[in-house]
Amino acid sequence: MKQLLFYFLFVTISSFAQINSTNDSTSYYMDLANFNLKNNNYSLTLENLQNAIEKADKSSNIQAKAAAYSLLGNVYLELKRYSDAIETFNKSISLYQTLEPSAEMAYSFYNLGVCYIEKKEFSKAENYFKDAEQIYNELKIEGARDLINLQKGKVYKAKNEFQLATKILNSIVAKNDIDDTFNTKGEAFYLLGIMELENSRYNLAINYLNRAIELAKKNNNLEVQSNTYKALSQSYEKVLDISKSYTFLKNHVLIKDSILGINQKKIGAEGFMSFKETERLKTIEQLDKENKAQAKATKFSKLISLLSIALISILSLLSLSLYKNNIIRSQTNKLLQDKNTELQLAKDKAEKASKARAEFLSTVSHELRTPLNAINGITHLLLEEKPKKSQLQYLTSLKFSGDYLLNFINDILEINRVESENIEIERINVNIKQLLEDLQNSFKDLASKNNNDFVLDIDENIPENLIGDPTKLSQIFINLINNALKFTKNGTVSVSAKIILSETKEEDLTRIYFDINDNGIGIPPENQETIFESFSQGSVEINRKYGGTGLGLAIVKRLVNLLGGEIKLKSDVNVGSSFSFALDFKIGHQTFVEVVKQYDNSVFNTKKVLVVEDNKINQMITKKMIENKDMICEIVDNGEEAITLVENNTFDLVLMDVHLPGINGTTATEKIRTFNKTIPIIALTAISLNENREMLLSFGMNDVITKPFNPDNFYKVIAQQLS
Repeated sequence: MKQLLFYFLFVTISSFAQINSTNDSTSYYMDLANFNLKNNNYSLTLENLQNAIEKADKSSNIQAKAAAYSLLGNVYLELKRYSDAIETFNKSISLYQTLEPSAEMAYSFYNLGVCYIEKKEFSKAENYFKDAEQIYNELKIEGARDLINLQKGKVYKAKNEFQLATKILNSIVAKNDIDDTFNTKGEAFYLLGIMELENSRYNLAINYLNRAIELAKKNNNLEVQSNTYKALSQSYEKVLDISKSYTFLKNHVLIKDSILGINQKKIGAEGFMSFKETERLKTIEQLDKENKAQAKATKFSKLISLLSIALISILSLLSLSLYKNNIIRSQTNKLLQDKNTELQLAKDKAEKASKARAEFLSTVSHELRTPLNAINGITHLLLEEKPKKSQLQYLTSLKFSGDYLLNFINDILEINRVESENIEIERINVNIKQLLEDLQNSFKDLASKNNNDFVLDIDENIPENLIGDPTKLSQIFINLINNALKFTKNGTVSVSAKIILSETKEEDLTRIYFDINDNGIGIPPENQETIFESFSQGSVEINRKYGGTGLGLAIVKRLVNLLGGEIKLKSDVNVGSSFSFALDFKIGHQTFVEVVKQYDNSVFNTKKVLVVEDNKINQMITKKMIENKDMICEIVDNGEEAITLVENNTFDLVLMDVHLPGINGTTATEKIRTFNKTIPIIALTAISLNENREMLLSFGMNDVITKPFNPDNFYKVIAQQLS
């Protein structure tokens, strides 16, 4: 136990070196207490510590008061009055916890652990040692590690955790005697010897215990000597060396009697009881002072209480009202939260279903393009080879079916693209009058087939050069005009475009009202709400009679919305239908001139074309279409070989399939562009939802031809690049 006192004296002196000069009286009594403690005069030590606590309390010096309580607890520990020691150390710790973590606080935690070991409450002891160790680690103080490890070893041994105890005690005995600052090795050897004795390894126990006696004598540690002699007596008795067993037992008794004599001199029962009585009286005096102060405060509190009761009564009524309101609000909020949760789940479910549907339809439409390219391509080639009259009817029907299926697939892809918001609006020059006149020319055959008049009514004040998206405008008009001509026979279809007053009143902005009117079969009122939904055509009978995908009006509605307008419908059965919408256009500052690119077949003569395509049927069709225009065709089925051929040969043009085995067409194009910037490369693709023309051109391609090939467009794009 002496090594604990030496360590405490070092900590206390360090602490008091920091107490300022205003607390000299506290410091004086602490110095006296330390002096009397060194001389085993415990009565005076206790008296000095009581005075130090009083002085520290009067000067409100928390650190000095905590240090005094810590030293007092250490005295109780030395006197083996563990309950008093625990109470005092807890007072010390409660004061230290109001200050920054310190070695003094850690030492109080350590001593609490020692007290609980003596009371055999090992779990509590272990917790307090952990608290002490944590503070030492935070402060980076290494000197106390062996003291804590020694106590942990005792705890592990008491809990029969011999493996942990042996490991931690061996770390102590492995140190040099010079590094054994707090004389812990002797007691560690003793504990190791006891564990070997309990495990019936008597010779090993005797070795450890002899080493413990040697160090205990060197450090004058009587307690360890007494305990070790007793353990040696038991060990020699086990190995049947009765003579040595008796000798060590005699030594144990002598030292134990000596320790009892020393303890009796430390403080008498009368002296300790006197000190405890003084402590009790001072506690009563302190409580009396506090009670008088409390009584004085109580008089004032009564007045405050009366006022408070009145105020509380008013507040209680308000609180009751608020409480009821809160209950109602909480119930309402809970209902709203539940509804919101249900709506969010339904929204998430709908979004997932929509996404899955779009991805499925996109995949199906994309995959259908490859075989459809073979059907349409072979049909075109057979029609060009002057078939027999009997065969011509079948080939024409096959071409019609292929074109119909292609339009259907294109509609599916377009509706998916619009719904997925994977679409951008162009802002380029557009001539509304020219666009509508071109459409009028393209629909002449359909109009004459149903004996319809197709007329345009275009406001002369519409500027020639507007800024808009001609592609999406064309899609809107094509769908609406096609429907009007298809569902009208022996009638009139008119398209009008007129300037109306714009709400924005901006000078460079014009608003145009479009109306597509027919006197066809009309749409029943019950179907007008759903006519703009996907795959809706009014009725099964109409679908069977007139055909179509039921996607045209869904595409129209979404495109009009994208361009900032709203499509409106007026229709009566057997009277006709009118689809109208208004769009805003910025007025361009340059004259719009449409350049129609024409080509001559001579541009194809002897041109050398490399086709990069992995599908055998597509290879055959593409090669035949190229050779029909007197071009030379070479075919490869992968991107790697295409790169090598372009690098080592001369070609006038490359037709590059986008989806290839190995590296795809876009990657192959990028690599070709590293050594050849000029050769025209045209992308061949069954374009999918996630692909677009701009994306493909960004890889270095010059143009795009979609599968299935439209022969006229196929030759037109090639001619443009060759010329």
